[in-house]
Amino acid sequence: MNTIYKLMVLTLVISSCSSSELVENWKNPDIDTFEANKVLVIGITPQEDARKSFEKKLVSALQRNDVNAVESLDYFNNNFTSQPRTEEEIYSLERELLANGFDAILISKVIGTEEKVSLVQAYRNLDRTFNSFRDDYYENQSIYQNDKDNYEEYKIHHAQSSLYCICPDKEREILWKGAIDVTEPDNVRSAINDYVKLLIWALSEQQLLIINKQSNESFDL
Repeated sequence: MNTIYKLMVLTLVISSCSSSELVENWKNPDIDTFEANKVLVIGITPQEDARKSFEKKLVSALQRNDVNAVESLDYFNNNFTSQPRTEEEIYSLERELLANGFDAILISKVIGTEEKVSLVQAYRNLDRTFNSFRDDYYENQSIYQNDKDNYEEYKIHHAQSSLYCICPDKEREILWKGAIDVTEPDNVRSAINDYVKLLIWALSEQQLLIINKQSNESFDL
């Protein structure tokens, strides 16, 4: 089984039972592997409870994979995120991070939300394989009626996670970024679990932060 095929299979397995799906994956071509001495985890959202939960969950998952990770909520002072910061202030933050032993930043944010509409019955039948035309037609003929009761509205949140190096011996640079779509979940906790699980898998596959190992974290809380 070649590498591309294995990646496709793993992606399908993860996305089929998850509210999160990796839709774009880019890695700096000059980087083979990257291990951080200390990585700062930042979740950008105005919802502080969601940010706390996300950063805690992601840091815990990274630490279980022997990555020295720190939540931004434990590092930033109380008012750092309360107002926009200038480029010079952010540059000063980078210098401070370097002085405190950090050499990487993993930042995640929601960059947009899209309203979607699906045909309820057609969506339920999406993963079904019909044995005949008769079965297929019978199960989906309600689509003809254009009945509003057949439609279901939902949201997809477009998120992005990026890994940056702030190594002292080179220019600050991006190592990896992934675009992740999150289908509106039943609850925030479930969405965070799925997102973190997918992010850990993606970093491990790219040999970034997590080297030569797969996470055994099930994220069942």
